[in-house]
Amino acid sequence: MTCDFCVAGEENLCAMQEATCIGHPGGMGERVRVDSRFVFPIPDEIDSAVAAPLLCGGITVYAPLRRFGVRARSRVGVVGIGGLGHIALQMLRVMGCEVTAFSTSESKRAEAIGMGAQEFVASNDPKALIRQASRFDLILSTVHARLDWTSLVRALRPNGTLCLLGSPPGLIQIPPALLVTAQRAVAGSDIGSRAAIREMLAFSARHHITPQVETLPMSEVNAAIRRVRENAVRYRVVLAS
Repeated sequence: MTCDFCVAGEENLCAMQEATCIGHPGGMGERVRVDSRFVFPIPDEIDSAVAAPLLCGGITVYAPLRRFGVRARSRVGVVGIGGLGHIALQMLRVMGCEVTAFSTSESKRAEAIGMGAQEFVASNDPKALIRQASRFDLILSTVHARLDWTSLVRALRPNGTLCLLGSPPGLIQIPPALLVTAQRAVAGSDIGSRAAIREMLAFSARHHITPQVETLPMSEVNAAIRRVRENAVRYRVVLAS
């Protein structure tokens, strides 16, 4: 699950929305009492505004990195350099991976390289995608758009995995032979367990993983929504009380 906004409160704690806010009064309160299983202490090294997107986008990309055994020198591609993708690049960099960023926005090339990618590929360039054949152990697709799925699967090494973090419209059609001959796989991933969230927060504190955020007061929520709809945010808006 991903969201366009993260909320940073004054307390150095953050609670999962489903367990604390849905169906309960007091959404504008300064304090909330919740089941301790659904609250995570934020390490002192992480600012509240930074912790907010980590508890959404951060865990969404961290969980599949652990699930699929990413380690130093793994070859990983990240499709979409936005709210999720820019965090994935930072995490992969400190893991020691060989990282390639895929994006339709050439303007993001320098930022992607600065965040940890060694290479940048224009994902709307068919020839550029063909040149990636049999390169990656894992490709994370963070976007909600239709992509050239056949080329992305071809970009996987034997036993590689294409993992969807977004929900593209329509059907995904892939020639079965591409999966059979090299034992490739297509999978999906959604957020992470409580244990994984605690691990992700400790990892982010230790390695200084810092989502790029724009912080606005709660009174400017409509302006923030407008900026998100206009795709003018890089890369997360945080509403602060």
